[in-house]
Amino acid sequence: MLDIRFVRENPEKVKENIKKKFQDEKLPLVDECIELDVKVRALKSEGDALRAEKNTTSQAIGALMKEKKTEEANEKKKRVGEINDRLAFIEKEEAELSDVLRQKMMIIPNIIDDSVPIGKDDSENVEVERFGEPNVPDFEVPYHADICESLCGLDKDSAGRTSGNGFYYLMGDVARIHSAMISYARDFMIGKGFTYCVPPFMIRSDVVTGVMSFAEMDAMMYKIEGEDLFLIGTSEHSMIGRFKGQIIKESELPLTLTSYSPCFRKEVGSHGIEERGIYRVHQFEKQEMVVLCKPEDAMDWYNKMWSYTVEFFRSLDIPVRTLECCSGDLADLKVKSCDVEAWSPRQKKYFEVGSCSTLGDAQARRLSIRAKGEKGTYLVATLNNTVLATPRGLIAFLENNINADGSVRIPVALRPYMGGQALVEKKK
Repeated sequence: MLDIRFVRENPEKVKENIKKKFQDEKLPLVDECIELDVKVRALKSEGDALRAEKNTTSQAIGALMKEKKTEEANEKKKRVGEINDRLAFIEKEEAELSDVLRQKMMIIPNIIDDSVPIGKDDSENVEVERFGEPNVPDFEVPYHADICESLCGLDKDSAGRTSGNGFYYLMGDVARIHSAMISYARDFMIGKGFTYCVPPFMIRSDVVTGVMSFAEMDAMMYKIEGEDLFLIGTSEHSMIGRFKGQIIKESELPLTLTSYSPCFRKEVGSHGIEERGIYRVHQFEKQEMVVLCKPEDAMDWYNKMWSYTVEFFRSLDIPVRTLECCSGDLADLKVKSCDVEAWSPRQKKYFEVGSCSTLGDAQARRLSIRAKGEKGTYLVATLNNTVLATPRGLIAFLENNINADGSVRIPVALRPYMGGQALVEKKK
């Protein structure tokens, strides 16, 4: 969410930013917010003046009563009554208009970084760099569900009976590889100096609206019926929410955290839940990284964070590339974002396995997260990035480490988490 003062002082810049995101239907919001802001400030100014008059008048009543000037005192009391009536109206009107203003402000997208390429949707995202040779073996790489089934590691039929479409059972060696990757991702980030955390997997609505846009919320979040609780779609939500309403000592910045959680997503508006595979599902597990820092340090952390994900996947012999998200593909709170995509030797193309974003002070403004230093308090910058989201990471691992005979190599980095095992054999 933008600062209303910024909108007031830079209306054309805000409108131009909306156009860059191809959201012209939101252009009227800028003038509407400025108009509401004028009304709110006028009410506040009138209220402050009336409160000052009330204090002065009340003091005068006390003095008049001491002097036994009852008639004059009663006139003053009458004026205090009039002030109270007007204040009650003003305070109610100010609160209502402030709420409308805040709701409209939350719909206006954040100002994107100048380096973000302009484009309407993800088809116009821009490849930045490739890491590792995108290898295509001299044998046909099976579909990932077939690889899992050949290892006796996937049961979607039973999951369909227990939970419905979009769920799955992982078993045996496949389940072990899945858990090994998560454990390795955890230790990989601890090795980078991040503090490990397991957060709550449910959060309240005021945290949800603090960390994401309304459109994202409707498309992603599962609500717990009868309670003000939502299942998290990513641990970033509860990790950022942890600092809601807090003032952090500047000396403690940056806060670098890595968190594990299951994640739950409705996937509304997606390309659909796969019948056979586990690429797009309602439930998955994730190792995330979250950083809270000084605003001037945000871009340095952004570049560090996506590079950690690249390093992680390369350590598992998985070629990846980074893709700069264009303006139309950025969620409204994001300043800049890039996807890390893994190579699929079966499809002979890359697919998304993670996303890194810097959100400026948008989340901090919504949740009132500040830092206090020698020069006073200020809103922190927040960033998040996927270390590993599996089963997508698992799919990339299996496709890039399968042998012609159907066995799967275990890279050196992962072997300590697999009991030293170097190869998973195909089951007969």
